Amino acid sequence: MTLSNDFDCQSCGACCSFSADWPRFSMESEAALDLLPARFVAADEGGMRCEGSRCSALSGQVGVGTSCMVYDVRPDVCRECLPGDDACLIARDAFALNSA
Repeated sequence: MTLSNDFDCQSCGACCSFSADWPRFSMESEAALDLLPARFVAADEGGMRCEGSRCSALSGQVGVGTSCMVYDVRPDVCRECLPGDDACLIARDAFALNSA
């Protein structure tokens, strides 16, 4: 798979708004999880807290301008989603952002 530099994550945000089941913790250490502000962690502590399907740490408007309020300490699942990869394209498709 060839990843593309044509995708600007800060004008997208689809991956952070695509599914409440997606931002789940997996291989993070306890120390890494402790760095996340509690207000952004789900009650069951299994992932990021979502409002509907949108991660609570996402600010801005999907497809216009977004940013992650915990970018430096974001979970592994967020770090693994890369611009133009399969997960990115699926999320972008859900918001009709793949017409580029």
